[in-house]
Amino acid sequence: MNNLFDAAIPNETEKAPRPLADLLRPKSLSDVVGQDHLLTGEGPLARMVEQGRIASLIFWGPPGCGKTTLARLLAQHTDLQFEAVSAVFTGVADLRKVFESALHRRRMGRGTLLFVDEIHRFNKSQQDAFLPYVEDGTITLVGATTENPSFELNAALLSRCQVMVLNRLDEAALETLLRRAEKEVNRPLPLTPEARVTLVNMADGDGRYILNLAEQIFQGQKKGTLDVEALTKFVQKRAPLYDKAQESHYNLISALHKSVRGSDADAALYWFCRMLDGGEDPRYVARRMVRMATEDIGLADPQALSLTIAAWETYERLGSPEGELALAQALIYLATAPKSNSSYMAYGAAKAVAKETGSLMPPKHILNAPTKLMKDIGYGRGYDYDHDTEEGFSGQNYFPDGMARERFYQPVERGFERDIKKRLEYWQKLREEKGSKE
Repeated sequence: MNNLFDAAIPNETEKAPRPLADLLRPKSLSDVVGQDHLLTGEGPLARMVEQGRIASLIFWGPPGCGKTTLARLLAQHTDLQFEAVSAVFTGVADLRKVFESALHRRRMGRGTLLFVDEIHRFNKSQQDAFLPYVEDGTITLVGATTENPSFELNAALLSRCQVMVLNRLDEAALETLLRRAEKEVNRPLPLTPEARVTLVNMADGDGRYILNLAEQIFQGQKKGTLDVEALTKFVQKRAPLYDKAQESHYNLISALHKSVRGSDADAALYWFCRMLDGGEDPRYVARRMVRMATEDIGLADPQALSLTIAAWETYERLGSPEGELALAQALIYLATAPKSNSSYMAYGAAKAVAKETGSLMPPKHILNAPTKLMKDIGYGRGYDYDHDTEEGFSGQNYFPDGMARERFYQPVERGFERDIKKRLEYWQKLREEKGSKE
């Protein structure tokens, strides 16, 4: 095998009817789209394949980004026996059988790549069962999860695996999948250019989902082309039933969140009702709405958070269906509120700098001095009490000594943040004036 990236997986089910998404499953790593950061150049998976040795891995990424496919291809490229289980249907007894087979296979000179889908659904004791077999090399574990491994996996198991973050598929990757589908079917998708863009947006980064939609369109639209309106109606009629534990759950909550971010109250209400009609717990939507209030609105409208919390509490008191009206009201408020992610961005920037400079002490003049020794070494010396100044602002330095002043928070010219921006500019002017007098 000259090029590991061009090795094909043998197809054992050519004669059986197969969905389009399965027909187009990548047969080599070079066919995988959207994960170049892992598979090209110095990407970690590229290096592992080149060396012919795979470490135990956790694939963390959204639905439809290729976690299962990557695991199969890694097994093929490293000549490991591929075994797959789902944490939803597998217990400790089932795992023991898998481990026994792997032990036997190892004695015969062949390794096992054990792929565990939704590994975060295993409880602590089930996760602990993997440890000795991962540690002694009986299995190479590849777990797949849509949840944050830091929160969902045991520290002991996590320490024995490398976490690989898989990206949601971008527009270019989804467009590549559509072209492959057209080549497989040997005809173009019957969509206008605008409808094609809409189809990509509907997929929201999910490759499996966009291929399923494409297959529905190929099968159902024999003549003419669908425009955006017709496509929306067509997909609505043929979309799979909402399953709050699977991909449609993530697609719809993403649509809801992006509708609010895009200030489209009507679309937000539509996706909200779709989720409720599918049986989604309104509390889940309420939690996401709190995130919208902090991440996408922030200080552009400080009332957004308190109103959303109040709507959630109202739902808890009234229950369904009356309490859902309070959530709908809060949703409209969020969608129509001015938007700013300045707080979100400021927090991320400050977090990064804090991590880099985590050992620097605060300047002594802002430290309390409850003991004589602390006073003697300068704690609290030179501190200006802001309330005693004429402007209520001392302009003193509050960053560590020797560290340049940073500006993490950049308010926008929208909503309440417009006032905050003026206030910050005024304080900066005072700070510069006071600094020039010292």
